[in-house]
Amino acid sequence: MPSTPAHDQPGAPADPGARPPSVLTLRAPRNRVHRRALLWWSLEGALGWIVFIAAQVVWLVLDDTAPSWLTVTLVVSAVLAVLHVGVMPAWRYYVHRWEATAEAVCTRSGWLNQEWRIAPIARIQTIDTKRRPLEQLLGLATVTITTASAAGPVEIVGLALEDATALVDELTATTQATPGDAT
Repeated sequence: MPSTPAHDQPGAPADPGARPPSVLTLRAPRNRVHRRALLWWSLEGALGWIVFIAAQVVWLVLDDTAPSWLTVTLVVSAVLAVLHVGVMPAWRYYVHRWEATAEAVCTRSGWLNQEWRIAPIARIQTIDTKRRPLEQLLGLATVTITTASAAGPVEIVGLALEDATALVDELTATTQATPGDAT
């Protein structure tokens, strides 16, 4: 009679290196956002800083009694603006990833605060596409996937419009073929 290895016998201690076949490991999603997202994030950041710095300049120029510290804050704002617009888009591009499989949609986003989100296909309730003015100008789109989660929707930003459309079509077909009521 052949002997059964100790680790295959009922009640035997599990192999510490073995992983049950049903356990999935967390890995970075495979797809990057479109490279034009770099320009989008740069423009968004620059526009915000321009408004902030312009307000300081207007105050400094129009008010003869402007405090002396305003000049210092203007210089600090300009330096921070250059650093922000120079670093943030590349950092976000490095971090932002997404993937849609037959089981789930996974995203990784952020730059200072980074977030991983996984939405099981069976939990998807709605799929939306949104295009803000700069996104339209650059041919980009954001896909929003709503589930019953209290954490809110999963967003995939910075997709080329063609990729966003294909993703929405794919997710729509997959969710329609998945049994359940997404709750």
